[in-house]
Amino acid sequence: MSTEITIRLGFFLGIFVLVAVCEILAPRRVLSTSKASRWFANLVIIGLNPLSVRLIFSVLPAAMALLATERQWGLLNNVALPYWLEVAMGVIAMDFAIYLQHVLHHAVPSLWRLHMVHHADLDYDLTTGLRFHPIEIVISMGIKLMTVAVLGPSALAVLIFEVALNATAMFNHSNIHIPIAVDRVLRRFVVTPDMHRVHHSVIIRETNSNYGFCLPWWDRLLGTYKDQPAMGHTDMVIGLSQFRNPQKLSLPHLLILPFVGDPGRVPINRH
Repeated sequence: MSTEITIRLGFFLGIFVLVAVCEILAPRRVLSTSKASRWFANLVIIGLNPLSVRLIFSVLPAAMALLATERQWGLLNNVALPYWLEVAMGVIAMDFAIYLQHVLHHAVPSLWRLHMVHHADLDYDLTTGLRFHPIEIVISMGIKLMTVAVLGPSALAVLIFEVALNATAMFNHSNIHIPIAVDRVLRRFVVTPDMHRVHHSVIIRETNSNYGFCLPWWDRLLGTYKDQPAMGHTDMVIGLSQFRNPQKLSLPHLLILPFVGDPGRVPINRH
């Protein structure tokens, strides 16, 4: 367990610094609000999330995978596959589960209220990709643990997925300029910043698209893919229409937002 934490933390810090530097050297958009105040709120929330998970759960996904293997829980523990194929299928299946979970957070009103904290960010950079309300993180962890128990992936598959999910969340929420030709190739294999940024548009039909975090295939296969925002990436408006005042998106406001904030016209459940 200590090795898992060391690996995940090492990758997290390394990728965070790398993406942050790239955002400075090659920004995609000009930020519209104070970066200092946004980063303070976002980073505090990011720091609260692992503490919240630790308070609720005694077992994390990699440990659950070991338990599932020991007790032969889950689909992949009950079929004979080459180890490399089992690892690959485990990573892909868990990514699909995250896609479905993301759609669920837009479809269920109570979950959407929590998810609003992520979407209410008025700018878009790597900290946006990690800014989720602590209660949403706890719910997501519960779903993830159930997914591991049902699928039965190996601990290695879980570790690879956890590192990849964290890395791609920072990458595809980054404010990095990637040439269009390069983006066209990349988004065949991974969700790119230009692909996922559409999902953070204030326009509802665009918010209701591009749910993928790591692999880009699920949006294409299930009809939720949108190639580009109507206003273009430099002119599109980021966030939610009901939350436009930066002073009301400070840390205390974000923590109580799910309980007092206007849910607005949610893309999927607005009727």
